[in-house]
Amino acid sequence: MKGPSLIAGHGRPAQAEALSQRPEHSADSPLSVHALTVAYHRRPVLWDVDYDAPANKLVAIVGPNGAGKSTLIKSCLGLVPRASGQVEFWGSSYKEARSRIGYVPQRESVDWDFPVSALDVVCMGRYRKIGWCLPVSRKHKEVARACLDQVGMTDYAKRQISQLSGGQQQRVFLARALAQEAELYFMDEPFAGVDAATERAIIEVLRTLKAQGKTVICVHHDLQTVPEYFDEVLLLNMRVVAAGPVAKVFTPEKLHQTYGGRLTLLSEAAEAVAKAQSGEKP
Repeated sequence: MKGPSLIAGHGRPAQAEALSQRPEHSADSPLSVHALTVAYHRRPVLWDVDYDAPANKLVAIVGPNGAGKSTLIKSCLGLVPRASGQVEFWGSSYKEARSRIGYVPQRESVDWDFPVSALDVVCMGRYRKIGWCLPVSRKHKEVARACLDQVGMTDYAKRQISQLSGGQQQRVFLARALAQEAELYFMDEPFAGVDAATERAIIEVLRTLKAQGKTVICVHHDLQTVPEYFDEVLLLNMRVVAAGPVAKVFTPEKLHQTYGGRLTLLSEAAEAVAKAQSGEKP
């Protein structure tokens, strides 16, 4: 008889030990990842990732192209399948904690030609509170407008999203996440390709969220702004190279480990995944 499956989509088996019971993980952490592996067409993208996100911090996920940064977020949210591993939010499954989690995807992954206004998009962030297929009440529209105001987009509430600039579109999606009133936010490169004014607006929102006791985890590509924008950093290159406070972890030595030697790691990970899939011990 086969042992309990940890493959995403099959739910957490009753026999599996909760991450909160493992000494290296805590039920107080908004995100706990244990032994997470993701592979596309048998090619490893993430390999044996372990990580606990600190509460009430702004966290940057940093690493080279192809390091699995966006995949880490998507696999935690169940948007891409996991080959193995466990993910918990405050000691619970994503399904149980879903209402407490917000997500801002990469702007390039969104169909901006969809015929809706900026206000309509932000109201979508209220659907879990409104209920699907129910009308959006005045109260929820007022919350949505307040979120648009927070990102400086009040004057564009009725504008079709296809008529907005890239920076304006990013602000609308940020407002949509704010409308969810979540406790943990995942943001996939929110600063990518935006103008200086939008970048300032985004970082002000992040700081406001932190002041409200929220946790924000961002995929971030600009190394120069990491010390200025973030409290914590997760250095990722298929595996966790280092994680912790920026002042301690964001060092030349750790960055060299993160951005160098990737081919060796890829070869080693690919061999381990192939053995695991064939039933061999790595």
